[in-house]
Amino acid sequence: MTTVILRTAIVAYNLGGPDGPAAVRPFLFNLFNDPLIIRAPEPVRWCLAKFISWRRAPVAQEIYGKIGGGSPILKLTRDQASALEAALRGGGDTRVFVAMRYWHPFAEETAAEVKAFAPDRIVLLPLYPQFSTTTTESFLRVWEKAAGDAGLTAPTTTLCCYPAEDGFISAVAALARAAIDEASKAGPVRVLFSAHGLPGKVVAAGDPYVSQVKRTVESVAKRLAMNGLDYVTCFQSRVGPLEWVRPYTDDEVKRAGADGRAIVMVPVAFVSEHSETLVELDMEYRHLAMESGAAAYVRAPAVGTDPAFVAGLAALVQRALGHGPGLISADGGRCCGAEWSACPFGKG
Repeated sequence: MTTVILRTAIVAYNLGGPDGPAAVRPFLFNLFNDPLIIRAPEPVRWCLAKFISWRRAPVAQEIYGKIGGGSPILKLTRDQASALEAALRGGGDTRVFVAMRYWHPFAEETAAEVKAFAPDRIVLLPLYPQFSTTTTESFLRVWEKAAGDAGLTAPTTTLCCYPAEDGFISAVAALARAAIDEASKAGPVRVLFSAHGLPGKVVAAGDPYVSQVKRTVESVAKRLAMNGLDYVTCFQSRVGPLEWVRPYTDDEVKRAGADGRAIVMVPVAFVSEHSETLVELDMEYRHLAMESGAAAYVRAPAVGTDPAFVAGLAALVQRALGHGPGLISADGGRCCGAEWSACPFGKG
């Protein structure tokens, strides 16, 4: 009896980042020209993206200059892909590809690589644990076109989110616990679970991201099982004049400092280190914490290639393959409340 070995392509995708100073401005243009980031008609959006990228490029170049001139996210994502590929060995001919939304390798580049691999099936794996229209949906839109242009016809399973997946939660909790143990030597601890923010109007339009971030935090806090754990869910990296979802991370850093707490900062939406963790959290908020009177400031690392996280990703891939083509969440079906109309299970 002949055993059929299926060729499986896993496309692990993330935001991306500039690989050097010259890439900063075009990276920013790609970001702000995304219709799910600036929700304006195309001619207006293009002009705004040109202006914003021109205006913000010098500041952004200065930020990236603090970490070597570019983002480490591509290398770190490739490390995750390699670790995931190793975890999936024994499951047939499986290869993990990396794609980025706003810088190389773009969706069309990765789609061409996948086409050359000639897979029998494809799994789209977000490296965003929580679903948002601005991240996961944005990539899926460009992937659909890229896959069509590349002539990819293999059945595809699309994973939308995994805010409370066991391996992910275990990894975040273990890293948080180590940071809490260190910070507690200086006094009472307050844990700030920080995620990238969203404009309030995006949330008001039904985007489930904030609710999923809160689910992640609740799951981590439960896993920590620490009586009287003092913690806050907060949001960082806001830009522009719009009102963003609160509470803001910088405000919570100041409040914790004023209360004399030892601050533990835990990223809960970033799975790789990049400018928002290495500069904003490690440098800017550390300085703000000390300036505000915090007893200590300890930042837990992003989950990266933590074995529990990688095992969780492998389990998600196996579940997706068992499900077959179509949309799936870590819960199987819809995991958002009915009020979140932008949930992909609630569309069409």
